[in-house]
Amino acid sequence: MIRFEGKVAIVTGGGSGIGAATARRLASEGAAVVVADVDLGHAEAVAREIVAARRKAIAAAADVSKEADVVALVDRATCAFGALDVMVNNAGIGGVQGDIDEVPLEVWQQVIGVNLTGVFLGLKHAVRAMKAGGRKGAIVNVASILGHVGFAHAAAYTASKHGVIGLTQAAALELGPLGIRVVTVDPAFIRTPMIAGMEDGVIPLHPIGRLGMPEEVAAFIAFLASDEATFLTGASYLVDGGYVAR
Repeated sequence: MIRFEGKVAIVTGGGSGIGAATARRLASEGAAVVVADVDLGHAEAVAREIVAARRKAIAAAADVSKEADVVALVDRATCAFGALDVMVNNAGIGGVQGDIDEVPLEVWQQVIGVNLTGVFLGLKHAVRAMKAGGRKGAIVNVASILGHVGFAHAAAYTASKHGVIGLTQAAALELGPLGIRVVTVDPAFIRTPMIAGMEDGVIPLHPIGRLGMPEEVAAFIAFLASDEATFLTGASYLVDGGYVAR
């Protein structure tokens, strides 16, 4: 399928895991992709892979918790490719886990800064670019199953993902009249570097009996960002192997 021919996408956290799989998927379907990551080397590796497959991509360094970085990222996309049609706010961190009364404030602030403020900043500046270009765009925010349920010893992460879902709902109400859609994808535990070493403990939490793969989440993100999903906004979509149904 070539659903994104002539469209421009930014994927944050694009240097690994779900972000890398999403960048590859969107590019394979015709999008010009800006692969953004706090680790420029990882972003460049993914962009080179895409270009080697005769698709369009460039890399960019961005710490999404810093507004200046996000402004520069969106400017890079519009300067390089002329517009912005799709924003995938995927960058996220787990943070140090622990008892809620022992979590250092700086850990809380770091997790909220990347996982929630980073999504807000990506959304804010993507919308500005879409308005300026007269585009009816799609913004996909990657939340989590932990935006729907609690998880002990992960207070900051859980709060950040609940916040992403609320932010998405508010933004969808504002932006619907402009033709800009905003949704969340809410994965369970996916086989990515973020859960390295945790696999044996979390597989049993999924009724389907395995972890999800980044490519499975990327496929759903691509659908939600495409013109096949133009009636979908303000909603959250679980990609969770039955986790929340338990």
